[in-house]
Amino acid sequence: EYAELSNQFVVPVIHDEKLVAMVVMSLSIEVPLGSLDAVFGVEPKLRDGFLQVMFNHANVGGFSGNFTTNSNMGILREDLLRSAQTIIGNTARDILVLDIVRQEV
Repeated sequence: EYAELSNQFVVPVIHDEKLVAMVVMSLSIEVPLGSLDAVFGVEPKLRDGFLQVMFNHANVGGFSGNFTTNSNMGILREDLLRSAQTIIGNTARDILVLDIVRQEV
């Protein structure tokens, strides 16, 4: 099953202490059948953990340049999965990035 998180994530991209872009992402978590309640019961905590991962990714330049390469997105997915597993254990099997957009400001 896939637990699609209800709201998008919005991450600022800062360069030289100036806001240069915003990244908007939609995520789902792959879980075993019947485990959706385990996700949605702690969704605020998951969102907090995911945002911290995304902020860290942005701070090391992960959303700069060609940010959608397989290796770059793989690193982000692994970090997001690790964050989810910290909160809900092995119930989180994978992270799916449903949408990702970078908007220059």
